[in-house]
Amino acid sequence: MFNPLSALLGLFSLDIGIDLGTANTLVAIRNRGIVINEPSWVAINKRTKQVLAIGSEAKEMVGRTPADIVAIRPLRDGVISEFDVTERMLDYFIKKAHASLLLPVPKPRVVVGIPSGVTEVERRAVYDATISAGAREAYLIEEPMAAALGANLPVTEAIGSMMVDVGGGTTEVAVFALGGMVVRRSVRVAGDEMDEDIMNYARQKYSLLIGERMAERIKMTIGSAYPLPEEKTMAMRGRNLITGLPDSVEVSSIEIREALSNSVNAIVEEVRSALDETPPELIADLMEQGITLAGGGALLQGLAERLSEETRMHVYVAEDAMTCVARGAGKVLEDFDAYRRVLALTQRDGYGRR
Repeated sequence: MFNPLSALLGLFSLDIGIDLGTANTLVAIRNRGIVINEPSWVAINKRTKQVLAIGSEAKEMVGRTPADIVAIRPLRDGVISEFDVTERMLDYFIKKAHASLLLPVPKPRVVVGIPSGVTEVERRAVYDATISAGAREAYLIEEPMAAALGANLPVTEAIGSMMVDVGGGTTEVAVFALGGMVVRRSVRVAGDEMDEDIMNYARQKYSLLIGERMAERIKMTIGSAYPLPEEKTMAMRGRNLITGLPDSVEVSSIEIREALSNSVNAIVEEVRSALDETPPELIADLMEQGITLAGGGALLQGLAERLSEETRMHVYVAEDAMTCVARGAGKVLEDFDAYRRVLALTQRDGYGRR
């Protein structure tokens, strides 16, 4: 329904698209592109509940804080686990996006990407947190759809296309045609689980206790889903669980690939299951168009090659894969009326505006 006041405010407001990720939060401003890309971390004083740092500054504190300060991620597996903290983090990012403006502007209209597998209660939590953080209107868009728009896939055309969005907390798989998702699957296995796989491998094989940041660094440097042209090695540092002293072990990309195998296999199986549900006509399209990878997890070395081998289809990583969801949410705001149907798919209980 057309709202003249909202249309008038829309001319002056700084409308925002947000990829509210488990690992990173990205903010895109309408017609300006990505303006914020920071880790989804918040540092809090446990006694006073005061927020001390948000984003990159908070992540630097992980594992280095005194007893009365804790650095947390308020989202787990793509959904809100700490409502108040998420609200304050969103408020911080929305205000930071407005910080470059010299004059005050109306509250923004905000489009937020959410995993396709979340419950209505979890959807409502994201909506309420966005409104509480200062949005004039809040809309939700499922992440695979936003990623597909950000990667410029022909989702509104009568041709099949497929997106695999590997984030921090979830992997989203979807097949699109005529502006809708014909098949959608969501599994809570992604970048975080890969980090845990590496931590468990270090503990079980080397009796070495390593932190999340060390595990993430190893994953990004030598982690892979498919044999590399030239295998690599890296020093893995932590605390020896037997001696209690600092220790360092040289690990190879072959070992880390073995450590990551459970998570990678789960993602491969999800893609295969989605293809199994896809109508034959769309399968024919996908054989021509290929499968697109997006999200931070898509940057895992060899993941495209592994999926290509398993599906016998061309698989490629989208350009600037990590920002696809945020860019897709921003694209919706650039032509809101044209993409309203895409938003309506996630507004099953009728909410979506204040």
